[in-house]
Amino acid sequence: MGLVFLDIDIANPARSEDFQTEHFLIDSGAVYSVVQRSVLETLGIRPHSRRTFTLANGDQIERELGDALFRYKEHRGAAPVIFGEPGDSNLLGVVTLEALGYVLDPLKRELRSLPMLLARLDYSR
Repeated sequence: MGLVFLDIDIANPARSEDFQTEHFLIDSGAVYSVVQRSVLETLGIRPHSRRTFTLANGDQIERELGDALFRYKEHRGAAPVIFGEPGDSNLLGVVTLEALGYVLDPLKRELRSLPMLLARLDYSR
């Protein structure tokens, strides 16, 4: 399997018309997305919390978390975003993919539309 990189637009949810395009590694094994702190600050996105994350080698690091609006093609979705520090790569995680309505097809190395399911209770029966 190869790596999948895409250009994805990101914005402050409070100023959704001001998107900035960033280059992301699509990582369906990552929960949250990572964007460089300088980009998030330029967009006016502020952190609301701090969390501990475990790296692949077992090390633990702390990073700040905020919320961002993402756009890819005709889809838009809001998701948590990690404030990336020097040495961190821009990653697009599964929560953002799902918010956008996509899933990664690792064999074709492309995003596919995620089937949108909705449970409905039928009270008439």
